[in-house]
Amino acid sequence: MKARRNESSKKPRCGGAVAAWLLVPLLVLVLLKTDCLLQVTPRLDCERVRQGQQLVDVAKLKDADPTPKTPDSATEAPRSHALSDEIAGHSIDAIKDLKHEKDSLAMKAAIDGSLRSSGNVAAPRSKLSCNFSSKRMNTCAMEGDVRMHGKSGSFYVVAVSDDSYRPENGTVVIRPYPRKWEKWSMLTVREVTIHSGAAAAAPPRCTVRHDVPVVVFSTGAYSRNFFHSMTDIVIPLFNTAREYDGQVQLVATDYKHKWITQFRHILAALSVYPVIDFDADETVRCFPSARVGVEGHAELRIIPALSRKGYTMTDFRDFLRSAYSLKRAWTTPANRSSGGQRPRLVMVLRRKSRSLTNEAEAIATATEVGFEVVAAGPEMVANMAEFAEVVSSCDVMVGVHGAGLTNMVFLPNNGTVMQIIPWGGLRWNCFTELGLPVPEMGIRYVEYEATAEETTLKDVYPRDHVVFTDPLAIHKKGFDPVYEIFLEGQNVTLDIDRFRGAMQQIYQSVTIA
Repeated sequence: MKARRNESSKKPRCGGAVAAWLLVPLLVLVLLKTDCLLQVTPRLDCERVRQGQQLVDVAKLKDADPTPKTPDSATEAPRSHALSDEIAGHSIDAIKDLKHEKDSLAMKAAIDGSLRSSGNVAAPRSKLSCNFSSKRMNTCAMEGDVRMHGKSGSFYVVAVSDDSYRPENGTVVIRPYPRKWEKWSMLTVREVTIHSGAAAAAPPRCTVRHDVPVVVFSTGAYSRNFFHSMTDIVIPLFNTAREYDGQVQLVATDYKHKWITQFRHILAALSVYPVIDFDADETVRCFPSARVGVEGHAELRIIPALSRKGYTMTDFRDFLRSAYSLKRAWTTPANRSSGGQRPRLVMVLRRKSRSLTNEAEAIATATEVGFEVVAAGPEMVANMAEFAEVVSSCDVMVGVHGAGLTNMVFLPNNGTVMQIIPWGGLRWNCFTELGLPVPEMGIRYVEYEATAEETTLKDVYPRDHVVFTDPLAIHKKGFDPVYEIFLEGQNVTLDIDRFRGAMQQIYQSVTIA
């Protein structure tokens, strides 16, 4: 009897279990329609269902993505075990329905993704842009996966975006020196070839990774000349690299150790890292971004409207004072009546050409007028750091047209520079190079143009020669005869009385009664 009672007691339980199993498909359908099972069990809540759907979506998208995975790629999250346990207890038909629903969601996600990334391929992460519109320079900028191999003169921009510059054959060549209109000088500058697109499909592997940008410039062409070093290299390099506040890697093509040493104070102020010799570098270096070519605007000038960061020549001169620790930012007018400290005048003296044949008289005359004169020959000018301090201590600079006058960049604000222009119709050339930039530096400009009586050419050519009667006719023949006759072929003998008058006017302007 007891056994029968036990058997009979099991029957209702069996019937209840069967009824529960029959309800499972219906519950599953309710789950799929409502996307939530909070009313059935606390373990299978809305959030877990959504996670399961997202995991399926991600898996589908990853299977469709041909991009190779790198160690930086995120690993796929495991499926939810709670979701798997619940589904395992349902009927086969319910599982099929659930799979069909999730496949539909995955397909929808793939379609939505194609609208964002032009297909199932992951969006590229590199970009190349180039500017060829300037009269002075061509430049290219790169971001993303950028690789440099200096020995072969190459950059690689890997997986460029659709909005990148796409050169023909996937390569573009830049000579990183801002004087592109002078073909003969640009031929002396090392080419840098930038590969992108198909040309960068098989880039070399990185051997060194940098976490700062790189800027590539050249110390070739006219770098031996101080004027050209400033106007073609230093100022454009400042204009390009200053924005990184030292966190940038400088790389020089046509690397000249002597130049790097001469300008070490400026280079150290622009970058905390040593300059890399591009031509000799066998390392494959990878950077987050790169700029090949530097931003130059005009002779010894920065044009704020063209500068990417709006820099000015005042900014540049402030930078120089900081780089060389020059403490004197402004001139202080001396008192003429007190008999105290005289205003200081540095006279830049040349030796080979355009020299002053009567420099001793010129120095004596400036001293008589009231200046304390510093005679600066090539020996003094050669040491850039020391001469920067000399110039910074002076109120006035005087010299015949030439590279030495470029040291005016170290004059304090409100200082004065007087350029002596040699004979030969050179005023426009001299003014453009060393006169026009002066006001933008916050200093004053005076010019003294030599007459036919003040040139040593009168000892070489008769007075009825075209050198005197029509010097501009020689200009029409090209630069070479101008250079040979008027720049390299003459010296200047100052008319001392005339020179004294010029010195007196400057003295009055830099002193007070």
